[in-house]
Amino acid sequence: MSGYITSITGAIGGTPLLRLDRIAAHLGLTGHIFAKLDHLNPGFSKKDRIALGMIEMAERSGALRPGQTVVEMTSGNTGIGLAMVCAAKGYPFICVMSRGNSAERVTMVRAFGGDVHLVDQAPGAVTGQVSEADLSRVEAEALRVVAETGAFYVNQFGNDDNATSQEAAALEMWAQSGGTIQVFADFIGTGGTFAGYARALKREDPLIRCYAVEPHGVGYYGGDIIEGTTHAIQGGGYGKPVPFLDPALIDGTIPVTSEEATELAQLLARLEGVFAGYSSGANLWAAIQLLNGREQGQNIGIVINDCGLKYMSCDLF
Repeated sequence: MSGYITSITGAIGGTPLLRLDRIAAHLGLTGHIFAKLDHLNPGFSKKDRIALGMIEMAERSGALRPGQTVVEMTSGNTGIGLAMVCAAKGYPFICVMSRGNSAERVTMVRAFGGDVHLVDQAPGAVTGQVSEADLSRVEAEALRVVAETGAFYVNQFGNDDNATSQEAAALEMWAQSGGTIQVFADFIGTGGTFAGYARALKREDPLIRCYAVEPHGVGYYGGDIIEGTTHAIQGGGYGKPVPFLDPALIDGTIPVTSEEATELAQLLARLEGVFAGYSSGANLWAAIQLLNGREQGQNIGIVINDCGLKYMSCDLF
């Protein structure tokens, strides 16, 4: 191996694709699960891709000026990715987060020099379980900071560059699998990964089926909204639509409980040596349900979204 990079941003992308043969054998599955190991990005999550993509697209359009402060509301992974990218590019960064998210995420943003604004959760909320009400509080604070500072607001929840930034990852998965992916399943957070992968994969093969994974009880696309439901799967499951996600891309939905996501994240570590978070466990749960049901015998692609190190203060492990 030779050559070098001149910025940490050069280490983003090009992650391996792992076929989860040990889990398939353990569970007696017919078919294969291909896991895109995006927790191996330098900020330890798939959101490094969108952090770099959204910043560079804003630079090219002129929406982001040299030296301008960058602000984003986040559950943590996008904030970590943006803090890293902004450190490498010389932008001051302000991250607005709920106090309900894991402490490790706050620590990482601050380690990269980011300024973290922590927002109190809604009354009755549970630490580690960030609801739509909590997210609304975070959004209000982010918009206040933007108005006060004149900063560039990334707006991952409403920015289609989020999805566009994930299309390259989908093409990596397609090439690495030898063009054999038949099904894709992904946990809906901002919806950028699902939309980007679904767009790109369906261009390669219009017959590919794409399933949205949502926490049980707050599944907007699955029509599964139960008032007052909370869950431990940080980074998504807010029970609301994604502005840039075309519902026509969704071929079905899979609900998952916090307990199921936890169990499968633990199984990933024990059987495959993949140390990942709750939403990765949710993706694996969905793939297993599909292989045991309507997609038996198929090749299913999922993303390993982030690293388990970000959850050491939680009950995951």
